[in-house]
Amino acid sequence: MDIQEYKWVGLMSGTSLDGLDMVYVEFQHKGETWDYTLGPCQTLPYSSDLVYKLENAHLLDGKNLISWHLEYGKILGKMADRFIKTHQLAPDGIASHGHTIFHQPSEGISFQLGHGAAIHAITGIKTISDFRTLDVMLGGQGAPLVPVGDRMLFSNYDACLNLGGISNISFEYHGQTIAFDISPCNMVLNKIIHSLNMSYDDKGQVARSGRLIPELLDELNRLSYYTLSPPKSLGREWVEETVIPLINKYNNTVADILHTVCEHIASKIAKIINQYNLHHILVTGGGAYHDFLLELLDKHSPNRIEKGANSLIDFKEAIVFAFLGMLKSLDMENTYQSVTGAKRNSSGGMIC
Repeated sequence: MDIQEYKWVGLMSGTSLDGLDMVYVEFQHKGETWDYTLGPCQTLPYSSDLVYKLENAHLLDGKNLISWHLEYGKILGKMADRFIKTHQLAPDGIASHGHTIFHQPSEGISFQLGHGAAIHAITGIKTISDFRTLDVMLGGQGAPLVPVGDRMLFSNYDACLNLGGISNISFEYHGQTIAFDISPCNMVLNKIIHSLNMSYDDKGQVARSGRLIPELLDELNRLSYYTLSPPKSLGREWVEETVIPLINKYNNTVADILHTVCEHIASKIAKIINQYNLHHILVTGGGAYHDFLLELLDKHSPNRIEKGANSLIDFKEAIVFAFLGMLKSLDMENTYQSVTGAKRNSSGGMIC
């Protein structure tokens, strides 16, 4: 049987704002199965100025937001061009997630900064971006999109759990792919630790040193999002308007607040794992380095979590978006209605 090969670069900028993840992946298609070989991968940290601009992009007026959309696209294009030339790569295309500024699917809005035309103009390589809009226009959440890759590339696991800015999970249930955002994660943990002039809580050491605040835990656990059935997704807006004000009511130590938020995250994830009887779970995303959070997860759902290799922890989302871009270029479905709640499956993304 013939094996078809496709070579793609994936670009991913997550809500943690730690930098741009870039990967080069070679995908192999044989019959009905897909496999991949990961080549060079790199995270280019963002400057403090760039972090500030991305954090505050949602406050811009229309003209300045469009200008920043194009300018950030040029920045992505220059980073990708340098990555490709440094490693002497010859990809078939570039798939760029962009950086999420707005995600309000109930209002028909999901906007990822970084125009694909700017990336293509600089690199000269076919670029696919804006993966979420079509699904939102079809009535879906526009998220999560990674489950397509989970199903096709990581089917040896019962579920894939991502501990990024938001925690989310994907798995097969009654013959369908189910996936949804579970809870806030690093987006909140990092914001809390910033008050100590730290960018993140290394291995969860500060959180581990704290004590539980029962009242805060109870308030977090009772947030209305947790009563919703999938499909459902979370965005920056919900975190800033709902979670942060709730936490700010408490004058406890940073360690105690972190400890309590970690307990909240772990208990909400474990509830899903136990509810759907999931056993062999791949954990990736920056939260996979948070030892204290993983210990809490193991306490609530013993012996079910398997940390991916560091390359998977750091770059799985970029790998999958490269895969989604490749599927789009082949005019194949890369978004499932069973995940997002859209009217139908679709092949999302804009090609430049």
